[in-house]
Amino acid sequence: MLNSEEIKRVKKSISDAEKQTSGEIRVYVAKHCGGDPMNVALNKFHSLKMYRTHLRNAVLIYVCPSERKAAIVGDEGIHSRVKPHFWDEALYEMMSHFRHGDMVSGICGGVAVVGDLIKEKYPCLEDDVNELSDEVIVEDEA
Repeated sequence: MLNSEEIKRVKKSISDAEKQTSGEIRVYVAKHCGGDPMNVALNKFHSLKMYRTHLRNAVLIYVCPSERKAAIVGDEGIHSRVKPHFWDEALYEMMSHFRHGDMVSGICGGVAVVGDLIKEKYPCLEDDVNELSDEVIVEDEA
C-alpha cells in the first residue's frame, strides 16, 4: 500500500489536475479487488456518493496494487459527452508504471491524464468549488 509521503504526492497530483478543470477526481487504493475492477469501481463510486456533484463530472480512479488492477469511472456528465475507450490513455499511463513496480508514479500519471482529458469537456470555472475531497482513500489493512 502507500506510505504517508506517497499519499501526499498523489493528493498533490489530484489538486494540481483539478486546478485545470471543474471536474472532481478521487483515488481509491484497494487492498484486494475481489472481482472485475470496473464493477468494483462502479460500486465504490456509488458508495462514495460521487454522483452528487453539481455537473455530474466526478471521476474515480480505482487501483488495486496487490493484483495490479485498475479502473476509471466517470459520472454521467462525462460519459454522455465522450467516446468509448475515453479512459484508455490514462489506464495505459498507469499500467506502464505499475508493470515496473512504480505504483505512485502510475497513479499520479493517471490523475494527470484524467485531468487533461476532462478539462476539454469541463474547463475550470471562475466560481469553481471543490465538491469532493482530494484525500486519497486507502482501504483499511485489516
